Amino acid sequence: MLFIQEFIKDYPSYLELPVQWGDMDAMQHVNNVSYLRYMESGRIRFFSDFLQLAALPEGIGPILAEINCRYKFPVTYPDTVVVASRVKPESVDEFSIQLQQLVISTRHERIAAEGVARVVFYDYAQKKKAPIPEAIRARLLKS
Repeated sequence: MLFIQEFIKDYPSYLELPVQWGDMDAMQHVNNVSYLRYMESGRIRFFSDFLQLAALPEGIGPILAEINCRYKFPVTYPDTVVVASRVKPESVDEFSIQLQQLVISTRHERIAAEGVARVVFYDYAQKKKAPIPEAIRARLLKS
C-alpha cells in the first residue's frame, strides 16, 4: 500500500474495492463497465467525505452529466483496486464540477484507468440544473 500512497497523495478521497470474479468478461479481464462502477463508488465516497449533502436545499443534489475513462492496464481477479478522487479546481463553475479519478491495481501497483467525471448540481423537483450553494462550492475548492 505504500507504493499506492504515492499515486494518491494528491487525491483527498479514496477507497479500496475488491475485484469480484463476476467483474471479468469473456476476455478474462475486468470488463470496461466495471471500471465505471468503481469510479461511481469513488464519487459516492468523495461526496460522503467532502459534502454535507443533508445541508443542500431539499431536492438539490449531484448528478452525473458526463464521464470519460482511459483504460491503461487490464485488471484481473483476484485483485483489489483503489479508487482515488479529487476536484479539478479550475473546473468548478456555477453549476458543476469535474472530478479526476484513478483506478489503481494494488496487486500490480499500477494505474489501471484514469477518469474525469463532470457532475452537475441538479434540482430533481424542477428537472433542471441548480447553482452550487456557496458553502458547498467553498468546501469543493478546499478538497
